[in-house]
Amino acid sequence: MIEHPIVSEPRWRDAGFLQSLGPGYWSELPAQPLPEVHWVARNDALAAELGLVDWLRSERALQVLAGNAPARAAPPLASVYSGHQFGVWAGQLGDGRALLLGEIDSPSGAQEIQLKGSGLTPYSRMGDGRAVLRSSIREFLCSEAMHHLGIPTTRALAVVGSPQPVVRETVETAAVVTRVAPSFLRFGHFEHFAHTAGDAAALRRLVDAVIERYFPACREAPVPLLAFAREVALRTARLMAQWQAVGFCHGVMNTDNLSILGLTIDYGPYGFLDGFDPMHICNHSDHQGRYAYARQPGVAWWNLHALAQALLPALGDGDPQQHAHALGEAIEPFKAEFESSMLHLLRAKFGLAAERDDDPKLIDDLLRLMAAERTDYPIAMRRLAGFASAEGAANDGLRDLFIDRAAFDAWGLRYAQRLRDEHSIDAERRLRMNAVNPKFVLRNHLAEQAIRRAQAGDFTETQRLLKVLQRPFDEQPEHEADAGFPPQWAQQIAVSCSS
Repeated sequence: MIEHPIVSEPRWRDAGFLQSLGPGYWSELPAQPLPEVHWVARNDALAAELGLVDWLRSERALQVLAGNAPARAAPPLASVYSGHQFGVWAGQLGDGRALLLGEIDSPSGAQEIQLKGSGLTPYSRMGDGRAVLRSSIREFLCSEAMHHLGIPTTRALAVVGSPQPVVRETVETAAVVTRVAPSFLRFGHFEHFAHTAGDAAALRRLVDAVIERYFPACREAPVPLLAFAREVALRTARLMAQWQAVGFCHGVMNTDNLSILGLTIDYGPYGFLDGFDPMHICNHSDHQGRYAYARQPGVAWWNLHALAQALLPALGDGDPQQHAHALGEAIEPFKAEFESSMLHLLRAKFGLAAERDDDPKLIDDLLRLMAAERTDYPIAMRRLAGFASAEGAANDGLRDLFIDRAAFDAWGLRYAQRLRDEHSIDAERRLRMNAVNPKFVLRNHLAEQAIRRAQAGDFTETQRLLKVLQRPFDEQPEHEADAGFPPQWAQQIAVSCSS
């Protein structure tokens, strides 16, 4: 008889933060099983961080992460929330295809483990509660790509696939992605109890518990709720600056898709810029361009106002106008924080070690030239690191990206002088810039190639691409093709909310 090794189970704490608040915040239910499940991808690096390497390789893990076996004695939870979608109040939403298995201890602190695509919940509305292989691979790859770019995000531990058919625009196959985060709380959780449920007491319990658990420093403030709102605004501002600097477009910045912890959450119709287009729309369902790349910071600001409005009842008795003014003042630092964070990141991307008053114009002038010609953003930023500052240097590698060579040459003279003024050493600056300008980002065509292979039953490309994206700033010459210009056919890729 073959003896199977005993594999340690995850160190479950409980069902997660929301369970302690009572059943009004969630519903208990099991996942719906899937037939003939198999591994699509596993994230060994994250498994090592969580202390789950051996477990993740086991049959037990496959069945748990498919929703076919219970993770622990207590059932999983689906949480309820509401939100604004495309600027319109949508009412009650909730985890329509996600279940929280529970919370585990890890060397990096408590982490919630959630299945996405595990079947119907009370909040599925008209949906089927499932995720498809295509969207699951996109989330798996992008959440890890973002993490290794240094951008706060939920993460992905694994993708499990099944031949069960799922209907989207076409008939596809089912998959479940395992998501990991300190919390999956969204702006919409607060909007739900303020507007949909209209339960100020439940809202206050949620606010107090969130501050106690995730924002303990705010407890010492004269009004902890206002300190909490300010901290959320600051985290959101820094996240927006990081998105803009790397050229990331989220695609569906509804209030139910913004994390209260300042994490990138809910990867649907996202995209990284190829050609630099400030008005790029990555979601072909976004007919008005509400969530275009350049509009993302403004949308975040709008969403923070929606959050502030939702927090208003939690301030209790008093003058509503004064409370509204106080909450407005609390989120106001978003604007200055975004501007300072954005300028800091752009100075680093341009290799400017000193700070000069005319830096914003120098930076903006190149971005305007790139926008006029739709210059490839990741490639231009990476080649900028190789810019030679000596008088008369040709800089052909970067120059060749521009049609209007005279305009680039004029800008290049200014940039070279700026570098010489601060006595920049080209070799040292190149190292600094290559550490912040990624060579590899998850362009749509790279994800699409991995998806097509996976749909044909070959999951090796997903796993290979994951390893490339885990080292986005390294040269990796063996993967040079992944850093090249997108092929012509990539322009036909359409990504929608079903993605």
